[in-house]
Amino acid sequence: MFQKYILKKMMQSQMKGVSHADQDALFAMIEKNPELFRTITEKAQAKIKQGKDQMTAIMETVQEYHHELKELMGK
Repeated sequence: MFQKYILKKMMQSQMKGVSHADQDALFAMIEKNPELFRTITEKAQAKIKQGKDQMTAIMETVQEYHHELKELMGK
C-alpha cells in the first residue's frame, strides 16, 4: 500500500503537464498489469544505453507492445 503511494507520487512529479484524469487512467493500467510496464521500462532503458535518445527509445518500445496496451485501455 505504502509502496503504491510512493510510486504514484514519484510518477505524478514526472507527469506535471498531464491531466489528473489521464494520470489516473495510466495508474489504473499499471495496476492491472505491472509486469508489462516493468518490461516496457527495461526494454526502453536498454535502448537508451545503446545510444538512442529517451523519447525514441520509449516510443519504439511502446509501439512493440501496442496490442497489449490497447487491451489494457479496453479498446
